[in-house]
Amino acid sequence: MAKGSDLLVAALENEGVDRIFGIPGEENLDVVESLRQSTIELVLTRHEQAAAFMAATHGRLTGRPGVCISTLGPGALNFTTGAAYAHLGAMPMLMITGQKPIMSARQARFQIVDVIAAMRPLTKMTRQIVSAASIPTIVRDAFRVATEERPGPVHLELPEDIAAEEADVALVPSHPIDRPVANPAAIERAAAMILKAKRPLIMIGAAGNRPRLVEPLSDFVRRTRIPFFNTQMGKGAVTGGSNLYIGTAALSERDYVHEAIDSADLIVSIGHDTVEKPPFLMGRVAGGPRVIHVGYVSASVEQVFHPDAEVVGDIGTTVTALADRLGGRLDPDSALLDMRQHILARINDRAEEDRFPVTPQRLVHDVRAVMPEDGIACLDNGMYKIWFARNYRTHVANTLLLDNALATMGAGLPSAMMAKLVHPERRVLAVCGDGGFMMNNQELETAVRLNLDLVVLVLDDRAYGMIRWKQAVDRFPDYGMTFGNPDFVAYAESYGAKGHRVTSADALAPTLEAAFAAGGVHLVAVPVDYSENTRVLVEELGGHVPQVEPG
Repeated sequence: MAKGSDLLVAALENEGVDRIFGIPGEENLDVVESLRQSTIELVLTRHEQAAAFMAATHGRLTGRPGVCISTLGPGALNFTTGAAYAHLGAMPMLMITGQKPIMSARQARFQIVDVIAAMRPLTKMTRQIVSAASIPTIVRDAFRVATEERPGPVHLELPEDIAAEEADVALVPSHPIDRPVANPAAIERAAAMILKAKRPLIMIGAAGNRPRLVEPLSDFVRRTRIPFFNTQMGKGAVTGGSNLYIGTAALSERDYVHEAIDSADLIVSIGHDTVEKPPFLMGRVAGGPRVIHVGYVSASVEQVFHPDAEVVGDIGTTVTALADRLGGRLDPDSALLDMRQHILARINDRAEEDRFPVTPQRLVHDVRAVMPEDGIACLDNGMYKIWFARNYRTHVANTLLLDNALATMGAGLPSAMMAKLVHPERRVLAVCGDGGFMMNNQELETAVRLNLDLVVLVLDDRAYGMIRWKQAVDRFPDYGMTFGNPDFVAYAESYGAKGHRVTSADALAPTLEAAFAAGGVHLVAVPVDYSENTRVLVEELGGHVPQVEPG
């Protein structure tokens, strides 16, 4: 006989879980004791939201669900932002929350809220465990649901008395799951459309950026020689250093990469998830490009995305089958590749400008210079995200983590901590605006306690910069977006980290390099000049006319 908490932890071990993140409470004490006697490490965070971000990032980087734990009521509700982050971002995750005993009610309704109901719209599955004997089955099912396409978060609520209840039941072994493959007729139809096209273009979206797809997608691009671009969350699925890479659609229209999009007559959309802001707007130009949707699930038809054909099934199998039919048979027009150097040159304009405070272009340039090819840059959410999406070149998959789905603030530091735990041998950099950093800054203590080698770059403009910029673009008065900041150097040192303040553009890269070389947790604060937002993203691109018209 084993108590429910022992069965829960054994079932998690059975799924290969090695860490759980979070803040347990009174209702989880049986689980804490079971964890103490297990092979699983309990990583105590300073806020439940950060624990959920870490678990979600584990799922994003590995394809296996990360696990986080909280108590009931207020602790459980602090998971909701992380649940939405994983749900919209398609990151597999398991959240475990406590609850008062369900066989008795000695504390009446103290701290009790309906967490199951709260989690229902934010998860793929949410269940209260009502019997210890059911735990192995429920945990196995939770991991299956979390990892099935489309991946996402699941939630289990374990009441205190069920955790203590004894049961004699075996664990449920995992089993291989074969993903459905596309109908051969759909593959033939797509291949015929691609062969007929004069200027085909590949677009890789969020669902194409899965760890297991790196090789088949890279092979597909190599064999077909079709130029490609990506959405923000598709960035890095195929090496950005390829001479077929056209750019990233960081904006929906008018950016330089849209010269290629507007000039294409067919877009092969691989793994586009319309949870992202649209990478291009369909239907505005008569005779615009036709679109083939390649995805695990059928397309979500939206005003700005309505494909002409669909190939639904496992993406890796699909692109391999397409490559088999297309390899050596394509002779695409060189117009798109002829535009490539022009597009990339315009995007990288002023990347080495020595103006101070630093411009976004210089910021991205210097970060790229200090990060090795396999280094991981983890972005919080803010104005700089557009600049990193446009300008940062990726050479290895999953080395630029940004969120273009929920696009929440506060996730940058926790996701970087998780990236370092998954890849301790790599350089990991968190890039945070001062607004987003201060939403989960307490996790600096967690990073120090875990002895991580981690650099946190804080962009200091003393404002919610993206919204302030939008306010100005819409010609509203500057109001309600500015704030004060602590002394970031002293603040970092109060946690036992090292603090640095950049005082010139030329000092940024050397300061970051020295921080990485020294090891430990470092915070680097740098003032940023966002006037380039207006000059480039409004004035320059507002008057931009594509060089080649659709034909």
